[in-house]
This record gives sequence, structure tokens and C-alpha cells, in this order.
Amino acid sequence: MSGQARKWVWESSASRGTARLVLLSLADRIPDVQCVAYASLTELMERTNASRNAVRTSLALLEDAGELEVLNGYEGPQHSTVYRMPRPAAWLAKVAAAQKPDPELRAEDVAPLTDTDPAPALEDLDEERLRKHRIWRKAGSETGPRRQDLTGSKPAPPRQNPTPLRVRNRPHSGSETDPQNCSSEPKVNRRYSSSSAADLTSATNWQVDDASLSWAQQQGHLARLGEQGLQAADAKWRHYRAAWSPRPAAAWAADWQSWIAREHTPTSQRPNLYALPGGSTAPQAGMTKADLHMAALKAALDEPTGTE
Repeated sequence: MSGQARKWVWESSASRGTARLVLLSLADRIPDVQCVAYASLTELMERTNASRNAVRTSLALLEDAGELEVLNGYEGPQHSTVYRMPRPAAWLAKVAAAQKPDPELRAEDVAPLTDTDPAPALEDLDEERLRKHRIWRKAGSETGPRRQDLTGSKPAPPRQNPTPLRVRNRPHSGSETDPQNCSSEPKVNRRYSSSSAADLTSATNWQVDDASLSWAQQQGHLARLGEQGLQAADAKWRHYRAAWSPRPAAAWAADWQSWIAREHTPTSQRPNLYALPGGSTAPQAGMTKADLHMAALKAALDEPTGTE
């Protein structure tokens, strides 16, 4: 599960500099879908190679941004602080809910996480699983999260106008307490790229470009699937991506190529699961999983068996 948490930090987190390193350090310790882990301030200082003030400020910024929660009601070994990453927890809960009616559904085929998708309630945490990971409830503690004193001793002075995570800070030379990274960083978060809304399109309106067709031919997918098989795979891809939010054409092209590369080679012994009675292979928009299965059965009955 730590891999899913790290992937969310790389692709979706708005954190920068030391705050991003702190979040990655916690994501690396996530043991299961609850996205709960423990760490002491000293451990985070060692892993990020940052000062105590820089780590404490980063934790406060992450908590203000809603990317990290401090669970005051729990503690780890040697009274270390327990944290939860709510957005990865919400994503894993959404994937689990989508796979209940369809266990074969892949995580990458689930619609992207939105701000309206809630994380599981803290009251629903599985304490038995937490104890297996050496996280225990404090005696007499409440379940709700409260703002914790991250200094470890005396309360820190109130912060005046904390800088948002996405705003680059320009600290004084030699300062080691600033959690922001002043050097230029690659734009790994595509959600905040400079593309304008005019450059976005939906999967339904996106047209297969010449580069993608050349790729399919050079990689042997056109010969493997055939023209009809490639068209059926394209129709299936558009059916599953119809509800996704608009993206740049280059992003759709990369996703389309990944789908075609994973598409099974059609065989004469195996009926097309998405075939429809009458010879059509493209699934109709709005068909449920049950409708697709019934269409496959009808298509199989329509095929000649050689015993007529």
C-alpha cells in the first residue's frame, strides 16, 4: 500500500520542498489501505535531512492543506506520533467500492479521485489491524483528530500568514528552517501544469492521431489484433473513458496506447465478450456489466457451430 500512497504524492500532492519530502517519508511507511503510519520528529529529520523547525513547519503546512491528519487518539512505539493520509485513503476506498460488483476491474480503470470523494471516517479504523502495525489507542483518548503540538515540548509561537504550499518561497541566504525548495523543480504534477482549458478534450472527442497509429503498426498490435480488433479495442476504451474529465490530447494518446498494448488477441475459439447480436463488436454507450454479459451470450448463440 505504500506504493499507492507514494504514487499519490508524486502525481497529486501540491506540496513542495521539505514538505514533499516529509509526506513521501510518511507514505513510505503506510502498511495498508487505512493509510495510517507512525513516525517521530527525529525520524523525519533523519529521513529528510532537514532541521527540526523545517520538519515541524512542514507538518503544519501539510495539515493545513488537508494532505495529512494527526491522530491524537493513537500513538506508536516510544510514544511516536500517528498520522493518516486522507486522500490516498479515499482513493483506495473508492477502488474497493468499485471492485465489489466487478472484482476484475483494474484500479487504473476507476474514475479519478475528486474533491467530493470522502475518506473513510476515523471511527471506522480497524484497531486490530493497527495494533499489528504497533499502533495503539491512548488510554482515555477520543476518536476525533485534534491539532497536535508538533514541537514535542513547548508550544510553537503562532505563525503569521503561512505561505501556501504551491507558492515558492524566497528565504534569506543560509536559512535552514524554510521547508520550501528554492531551486527549480520539474513539474511532476500534471494537474497544475500551464495547459489552458482550450487544450483539453474528452475521450469521446479525441481522435487517434497518426503517431498512435504508426506506434500500433510498429509495435505489431495492428497485425496482432487486426483492423476490426483494433476498432473494437478503441470502442471499448472510449466506453470506459467516457466519464473521465477532459485531458490534453497527449495524455489521451498515452492512455490509449497503454490500453491497446494490454488488449487480448482475439481468437476464433473465444467469443468476443463485448460482441453484440448481429455481428457488432462495439459496446453501446450506457450498457451495464449485466447487459454486456447478456450481449456476449447472445452473440455466442448467433455464431455457427458447424453442426447445423
